[in-house]
Amino acid sequence: MDPPNPAVIENYANPRTCFFHVLFKGAALAFYILSALFIDNFVIIFVVTVLLAALDFWVVKNVSGRILVGLRWWNEIDDLGESVWKFECLDQESLARMNKKDSWLFWWTLYLAAVLWIMLAIFSLIRLQADYLLVVGVCLTLSIANIVGFTKCKKDAKKQIQQYASQTIASRFSSTLQSAFSVV
Repeated sequence: MDPPNPAVIENYANPRTCFFHVLFKGAALAFYILSALFIDNFVIIFVVTVLLAALDFWVVKNVSGRILVGLRWWNEIDDLGESVWKFECLDQESLARMNKKDSWLFWWTLYLAAVLWIMLAIFSLIRLQADYLLVVGVCLTLSIANIVGFTKCKKDAKKQIQQYASQTIASRFSSTLQSAFSVV
């Protein structure tokens, strides 16, 4: 038997993180689909599926998002009871060095998992299974929360990069003008 192709793994800067990023999404989806076929106990299906989806949510939000795309988000409630989104991203230089394949895998699996949960919700609706729709609803909510958080974080990071670029250009222009007039 031939060994696995190392070139495939070499294309990813963080193959272990990529593996776990996909593993928990796949595990939640696979368990839900297979258990609905082979297990009759709804409570076990609910608990295990939601636990796997929660693990996926945590891994994506706190580990793979930070490592694969250099982004992290969280939501806090301020003293007035208002929801405040907090975003964190790597500096421009570090973001430029991020691996494109890692980033591609991160974003595509993030959206693909949500699409699959939506399809499973539609099947639950068609089959009139409100209890299974509850499981899918919880998993879809966790998936969409990550999509919204990382999308807002990405937009905030782009805005920060644009502000940094504008400030850098303005300060260089200002120093060039100062040096030009100081010579005179």
